[in-house]
Amino acid sequence: MLSTDQGTQVVNYARQILTTYTKKEPFPKEIKIEGLQKKQGVFVTLHTFPSLQLRGCIGIPEPVMVLQQAIKEAAISVTHDPRFLPLSVEELPGIVVEATILTPPELLSVMHPQEYLNSISIGTHGLIVEQGFRKGLLLPQVAVEETWDVETFLCHTCMKAGLPADAWYEVSTRIYTFTGQIFYEKTPKGRVMEKKINGS
Repeated sequence: MLSTDQGTQVVNYARQILTTYTKKEPFPKEIKIEGLQKKQGVFVTLHTFPSLQLRGCIGIPEPVMVLQQAIKEAAISVTHDPRFLPLSVEELPGIVVEATILTPPELLSVMHPQEYLNSISIGTHGLIVEQGFRKGLLLPQVAVEETWDVETFLCHTCMKAGLPADAWYEVSTRIYTFTGQIFYEKTPKGRVMEKKINGS
């Protein structure tokens, strides 16, 4: 778990990277940020302010690089999320940055797919659905924000993977869970806070 100070560093670093990249400025010489050198997955999410409409969300799901590098990669990528137009310099003052630091995905092993419904906790777990070359991921906060139950969460993660909504019921489908620690700007370039999500 990261401290509030470390979470602030994460979000501020993501903001610095996406600003530098969007303005097409050269990146400054990297200085290692203490506490961000462990390999972890991370997603960077952008919302418009004050309407809080999604403006981009891209990340590195697996702990394949140190957190600082993963933040940099995600922050660069989120500026051109293929679902949206590329982020412009003019938009920078009107967006808030959110970062979700992930635990390593864990494969759920069940005797019958119906058991998934009792193995996933809304407000705690994010999901990855994998079948062949198709893979979809939804962060833990999505199910809470959309007020989904577990089955609906599974269905939407399947669709995110480009699969039928009920693909989670197929033997060839693998379901992974993970948790996330979320830090966000309360206002653009403003105070960074930790977001607590509670599901039922």
